[in-house]
Amino acid sequence: MKGAEGKSPLLVLAGPTATGKSALALTLARRFGLEIITADSAQVYRGLDIGTAKPTPAEREAVPHHLIDLVDPDEDYSVADYQRDAYRAIAQQLARGKLPFLVGGTGLYIRAVTRGYAFGKKGKNEALREELAREAREEGLEALYQRLLKLDPKAAQKIHPRDQRRIIRALEVHMLEGRPISRQVEETAAHEPAFTPVLFALNYPRPLLYRRIEERVEAMLQAGFLAEVKGLLERGYKPDCPGLQILGYRQLVQYLQGAAGWEETVAEIKKQTRHLAKRQLTWFKSEPQITWLEVTGSSGLEAAAEIISNKVKEIWP
Repeated sequence: MKGAEGKSPLLVLAGPTATGKSALALTLARRFGLEIITADSAQVYRGLDIGTAKPTPAEREAVPHHLIDLVDPDEDYSVADYQRDAYRAIAQQLARGKLPFLVGGTGLYIRAVTRGYAFGKKGKNEALREELAREAREEGLEALYQRLLKLDPKAAQKIHPRDQRRIIRALEVHMLEGRPISRQVEETAAHEPAFTPVLFALNYPRPLLYRRIEERVEAMLQAGFLAEVKGLLERGYKPDCPGLQILGYRQLVQYLQGAAGWEETVAEIKKQTRHLAKRQLTWFKSEPQITWLEVTGSSGLEAAAEIISNKVKEIWP
């Protein structure tokens, strides 16, 4: 179904973690026979299920989900990789006569798709990477992080000070290309996307959102989050691999290594998840095209479903 500009619509549901995006997306997908294209930088990793709140096997059987379980925890997966895979999934949905439906909380993934970012082939140099890793061992990772703060403060603010892989990658790009890695999200689109994004985002009052985050973390831990992390380590994945640097996994690895006690670890996961939600809100608030849906409970989600449903009927009759 083409819009006024001859482009097909792309329905997008975004928002911070723990706002009920997945439940609402399932409701809408069942209602309109849609498939979900996931925009979550943690759910691309196989074996990271509980701590990333992946849809259950039953939910995935009821509603097809795309762009989940793409790579192993020790593999890299870039924003450019995601954009390529998302465009392919969108094209497949349109070819089958379905409204493509993008759902998630990773703002950079969503923006790369909806704005058509152009990604050049970033310079890579194995020897330089090894040299930076050696410096991290000898001088400490903090020294490399401080260097990144000076060279590319925008990138540094988005990277955890203990995330060695991303710190080294950001420094590598800067040293090879002479420009910050953060520039990749500021590039002008090489082409206009072949669709028109229709964006919605969920939000809760801050106290309620934080309470939902606390409950979500507790539910993950009760569901076996720690055992999941133990299993990944027992399968031979190193603590510094990309998948185990994800929020929650990183803290539980440190707990298993004896670097922190249990109560301290749980409190840190909750705190960092609150910080993540704040960053996500800041990111999505900068998107002028988003229609915000304020939610206070289950009735609010039902109202949000009706608002989005009316829009779907308008753009995809």
